[in-house]
Amino acid sequence: MCRIFGSFSAGAARPDPAELAAVSARQRHGGPDEHDVLSGPGWSLGCDRLAVTDLCGGQQPYRLPHLPGVIAVLNGEIYNHRALRRELAARGHRFPDTCDGTLLPALYAEYGPAFAERLDGMFAVAVLDLRASPRLVLAVDPMGMKPIHYHRGTDGSFRFASEIPALLAFEGVPITPRADSLDTVLATRTPFSTQTALEGISVLPPGATAMVSPGQEPTVRRRLAQPATPPEAGFGTQGVLRREVRRLAQADVPVCALTSGGLDSGLVTALAAEYTREIGAPVLHTFHLTYQGKWPGSEHTHARAVARQARTVHHEVALDPGELGSLLTRATRHLGQPNADPIALSTYALFRAVREAGFTVALTGDGADELFGGYARMREALEVPPGADWAASYADALSAAPRMLREYLYTPEYRAYIADEGSAADRIERELRSARMDRLTAITSFETRWRLPAYHLRRVDHLSMAWGVEARMPFCQPAVAAHARGLPSAARRGKQALYEAGRELLPTSVLNRPKQPFTLPVTAMLSPGSPLLEPVRALLSPERLLRGGQVRPDRVRRLLTRQLERPSDQDALALWALATHELWTEVVRGMRIPVGCAA
Repeated sequence: MCRIFGSFSAGAARPDPAELAAVSARQRHGGPDEHDVLSGPGWSLGCDRLAVTDLCGGQQPYRLPHLPGVIAVLNGEIYNHRALRRELAARGHRFPDTCDGTLLPALYAEYGPAFAERLDGMFAVAVLDLRASPRLVLAVDPMGMKPIHYHRGTDGSFRFASEIPALLAFEGVPITPRADSLDTVLATRTPFSTQTALEGISVLPPGATAMVSPGQEPTVRRRLAQPATPPEAGFGTQGVLRREVRRLAQADVPVCALTSGGLDSGLVTALAAEYTREIGAPVLHTFHLTYQGKWPGSEHTHARAVARQARTVHHEVALDPGELGSLLTRATRHLGQPNADPIALSTYALFRAVREAGFTVALTGDGADELFGGYARMREALEVPPGADWAASYADALSAAPRMLREYLYTPEYRAYIADEGSAADRIERELRSARMDRLTAITSFETRWRLPAYHLRRVDHLSMAWGVEARMPFCQPAVAAHARGLPSAARRGKQALYEAGRELLPTSVLNRPKQPFTLPVTAMLSPGSPLLEPVRALLSPERLLRGGQVRPDRVRRLLTRQLERPSDQDALALWALATHELWTEVVRGMRIPVGCAA
């Protein structure tokens, strides 16, 4: 697991080493173990490494003596690297170590841009081919667990990085928030698709390969997804998940599991603990985040029950709510663009505790709800009778502020602008209505293709790597995704297949409890005397909102007054989204640094 970056242009000038050092420094938290960058006329390729596989080898950028002119960098893990190594060795290739990414130049030499189709894992790869027709090839994994952000300049130059703050350290990459970014955050909580909240900065979509030639627009194509597979005879959901958990629990560094107290993380925890006992490895450690004091929605008793039944060494991390204000700024800086989910603060604090306890890899339960139909909004959409507009109500359920509330808060000018340009919510509704498949498949397809990568996986990637922790997600492996798509609708609806898989593995109290997301109790924390009220109030001051010119300060003040008098989850989330967007605009504008100043 690493952070990668680079540039490619038609010019003959060698990139400024000070500029490349500034880019590297912006994302070095994710690669603290080793740093290197190669450059030449018109190109650069760099990596900040977090050593997980072959700790003494694996120096990046990867080069092989018998393949001059082919250079590669990798962020992520290639789980089938041993099989690929054997195949490539049989074709005459030789490797200096056993690191998973060392084989990438040889794999590219054999298969060209189609090399990514042979990779099984979570990855963002860049291959620079400096031979007869120079080109840069970028590829990301099928679920989008590892992102690549990029910018193409008006002069044809191309720059990319794992994180937006690092990309902004390249000279010439603009810091210009999109005019529709506030509406996007309120309507969908974070930007979806290939757009980011900044003009001119894009992200590769899941399962995509991009080819960049000097001075030309990049060509981006999505690779074919692994087809849906019918349940294997005698090898159901539990068996498929067990196989993937075991593969992902293998590393050359300490591995732990995040245990929220729910079904998804509980399944991963139970199967990982089972595996460690079978191979005689040290007892699995589990981590759970809670808050000092009494707050609604605490899941610590359920997490303890999972850990007790799985026989793990359990760490209950009790966060001081007084620290949340400073965590908000730091998490926003690492994310690089607004994300209205309060879970960001919890995630950031939890991975900090994991790293401080000495763990480099953490198994998580992310992705299960999207694949197995676990969200309440999915159930509600399926219950809408034929002929009714289920897509509009579903889009509203994705929002931080429903459409009517958004339009109430906007200034007349901003409301007119969004009406002319169209909202992100409008695009989601059109996609769902035009889908030529049953309703559940249309919903899970949208969730896994766009919402999961943008809203969950990018957040987990950035906030885990902020502390140099590799998050591994068994539910997001291609085999699990293909298995889920092949199940009958009844088994996918309400995660029935997962409940069945957990029947012998998890406590009854966990199987029978209502679904609850791992999050921050933001409604309770936006009440008089609570720790987040004053930071949010300051971010939503009339003076600040008037400068932005997009929302009416008087109506935001009324919304805050209503929240203080009659707390509600909807109003609290809307206020939180407004505040996080306001903070993001402030943080991102401070990210331009002079060349030579590593920050």
